[in-house]
Amino acid sequence: MKTVLLGTVLLVGSASVFAQDQAKKAAPPPPFRMMIPDLKDGAELPVKYSCSNAPSGVSPRIEWTNVPMGTQSFALLLHDPEPRPRKSIIDITHWFIYNIPANATQLPEGVANGDLPDGAKQIKNVRQFAGYFGPCAPPALVHHYTFELYALDTKLDLGADATRADAMKAIDGHILGTAVFVTLFKRPQ
Repeated sequence: MKTVLLGTVLLVGSASVFAQDQAKKAAPPPPFRMMIPDLKDGAELPVKYSCSNAPSGVSPRIEWTNVPMGTQSFALLLHDPEPRPRKSIIDITHWFIYNIPANATQLPEGVANGDLPDGAKQIKNVRQFAGYFGPCAPPALVHHYTFELYALDTKLDLGADATRADAMKAIDGHILGTAVFVTLFKRPQ
């Protein structure tokens, strides 16, 4: 009788270890995350990063972690989904930077306009220059501004006159992960 019990206990112990091992293998990786150290997600944007800080604001430092396996590049979009006039259905592009290297874990504060030495490229924003144009909601109107960071399984091959629509079409089917950060802003009166 002791032999049978001992055999049963060993079998149950082995099954338990096997189940734990399978659970570890099946656990999803931690989520792809974006942080903006000088901002709180959902909080008001400091004037420094807005169009109220001449000439077009300073881009904030942006960091990310838990990059999806197979990432070849990153693309970052900053847009205002509450356009002016409110009758418009097209939101406003404030920044689009793509081909950020796969080994990057951040963008520094104050990214320069135009193509960057690391191969990253920028698309023209609502003010028609390739770079960061800070949030710029009219006085007394609070707008939401959304940073969207895409981990891509490719680098984008876009022409010099590419638009945000061109870039979004190019990333379709190549997104391995998306991280989102939302901030609020209204221009001081």
